[in-house]
Amino acid sequence: MKAKQQLPTLEKIKKLLPVGSAETSTKLCGEQDEHLRLLEKALDIRISHAAGGISLEGQDSDVALGFDLLLQLNGLIERGALLNKHDIERSLNQLKGNQHFKLENLFQEQIKINGRSRTIVPKTPRQKEYVDTIRQRDLVFGVGPAGTGKTYLAMTMAVQALLNKDVKRIVLCRPAVEAGEKLGFLPGDMAEKVNPYLRPLYDALHDMVDETKATEMLEKGHIEVAPLAFMRGRTLADSFCILDEAQNTTAGQMKMFLTRLGQNSKCVVTGDPTQIDLPRGQLSGLIDALHVLRGIADIGVVQFDETDVVRHQLVAKIVVAYNRRRDGLED
Repeated sequence: MKAKQQLPTLEKIKKLLPVGSAETSTKLCGEQDEHLRLLEKALDIRISHAAGGISLEGQDSDVALGFDLLLQLNGLIERGALLNKHDIERSLNQLKGNQHFKLENLFQEQIKINGRSRTIVPKTPRQKEYVDTIRQRDLVFGVGPAGTGKTYLAMTMAVQALLNKDVKRIVLCRPAVEAGEKLGFLPGDMAEKVNPYLRPLYDALHDMVDETKATEMLEKGHIEVAPLAFMRGRTLADSFCILDEAQNTTAGQMKMFLTRLGQNSKCVVTGDPTQIDLPRGQLSGLIDALHVLRGIADIGVVQFDETDVVRHQLVAKIVVAYNRRRDGLED
């Protein structure tokens, strides 16, 4: 009778990560050690405080991953980075996907808004690519699902450019089709009519400058609300233009908008081709533009996916579920 084959036992190891000051240790571990508890659960290892640092114990590959993550985060904190639990989750996911990934390449990109103490940091490599592309190209398409930072980062770059006097104004556009109402039937002046549709852009603005400054910028025309239907015939020079929810433009509207671009201007077009609200059978201007303009090297296109979602972690799972149904991969 053959002896029963024994499964190889996984080696367990213990490693000590030296941590400098108590302040650095507190930032690394999180409030009530929430960062450490998160890593314990994700990696199935034991993490505890020890003399001179943080002790990690468990299977060798998991401990090695946790040790490398904490070591890199410790270095970032010592250089002034402020990290929350979502940053820890995203950093762990990056290292799981690529064990040679250097987190400093992600967190070193900081967008400073003049007059504000906080800086805004891209949360994923693709967000960093998006920011870099906006800096390098005058026309950029940010395409992908909700929650990936397309609109927020575009607004960040626009506000930075305005406050640095790189441009004279920000022009905000968004097609008003979601509610099925024509602008003329909505109450108020033109700005009040389109405000509900531009709320995400306003929310981003108020996250970057205080309410008084935001109101002043709007009143002085440094930030202009420009309904898409009213853009025809204009030339937008010295401007940073953002067209949000571009999947709901028609092909004609998209061509009209893109040809408004004047000297010393940038344009960022954002949209999600899976959330088109146009009448059935009508071609999306976003999809059409990505096809027609695909051969022009000076135009940047950054394609986001569910791995770039930076809202609640459930949003990424929701995006994946809908994508599976779209692709016919449901169980």
